[in-house]
Amino acid sequence: MAKTDEALTRGVADILPSKKGLADLMAKKKIKLYLGIDPTGTKLHLGHTVPLRKLQQFANLGHEVILLFGTGTVLVGDPSQRDTARKLITQREIEKNIKTWKKQAAPILDFEKIKIKQNGEWLLKLNLKDIINIASKISAIQLFKRDMFQKRLDKGDTVLYHETMYPLLQGYDSVVMNVDLEIGGTDQIFNMLIGRELQQKMNKKEKFVLTMPMITGLDGKQMSKTSGNCVWLTDSTDEMFGKLMSVSDDQIEPYTALLTDLPISKITNPLEAKKKLAWEIVKIYHSEKEADEAQKGFERTFQKGAPEYKTEIAAKPTLLATVAKVIGSVSQAKRLIKQGAVDINEATVSDPTHQIKGGEKIKIGKKTFVKVKK
Repeated sequence: MAKTDEALTRGVADILPSKKGLADLMAKKKIKLYLGIDPTGTKLHLGHTVPLRKLQQFANLGHEVILLFGTGTVLVGDPSQRDTARKLITQREIEKNIKTWKKQAAPILDFEKIKIKQNGEWLLKLNLKDIINIASKISAIQLFKRDMFQKRLDKGDTVLYHETMYPLLQGYDSVVMNVDLEIGGTDQIFNMLIGRELQQKMNKKEKFVLTMPMITGLDGKQMSKTSGNCVWLTDSTDEMFGKLMSVSDDQIEPYTALLTDLPISKITNPLEAKKKLAWEIVKIYHSEKEADEAQKGFERTFQKGAPEYKTEIAAKPTLLATVAKVIGSVSQAKRLIKQGAVDINEATVSDPTHQIKGGEKIKIGKKTFVKVKK
């Protein structure tokens, strides 16, 4: 029972309609649940692993767990948290994107306990009559009132009709698989609740929704492929360790809760807590030995005591390009250089076209240090 409570509590933002209702159902039977991910890129980042880890928790409890690749929904493109419409994707891109996903997720998912499905298997077979039937169950006003749509309209932008179909198609996944629970990030709550409504109306069955927080990336904004502020599962050990050491101190606790099984305790020494966090995550996706080596290499490369770090980076031709690569923003890089907030080998450099050489140590602001690879 303790493990069930942990699955319903640790790193959970909300459970709808109620945690008690879901707990009672799980006490009565093994439930069927799923997590859907659209294959919009070839690489997975730590943000993807938050719901993936939760999926595995339910699998370990013996429930029927499905990891759904959105090979059908990705053709529409999820409008959640988007200021503009997503670029339409080709079938070739979809196949390329999911090719290595299973391998990337293998360190945290036991595929003997988790089934993989693709919603293209049923969504691409829908005919006009089927689509009309699904659409007749949901109010058009409900779809059009989505907050991100309203923000676009307020700015004078447009909302394309196919974007309003996305929640219907994602929601229909719940109907086809006849699930008891859907897991997703807080950005997915609208889509998941549409699925809950469709499940009630089409299968006459209750569906619970479990949401999880979104983690921030290296620049303090939501971790996303578009922002490029990610810790990728394919990062080398040194790169992964260094990136994790660069996250802000206030993210140590949520990273620990959402990305590891480490106990959550009060942080008295942020530097040591961050090292422990970085070591644990590198161990998960590489190995304990490689985590040890990454930590030792990090400590050799950077002076101790600085509150934030970056690992070694490949040389870029100019100071501007190098700083922009580290912080993820060209405009911010220009501003920092102009303000005299960038040092090379302990000397302030305010020329953005300054040529970078291998082996140089660069300080950005008060807390970020990088060493250029030779």
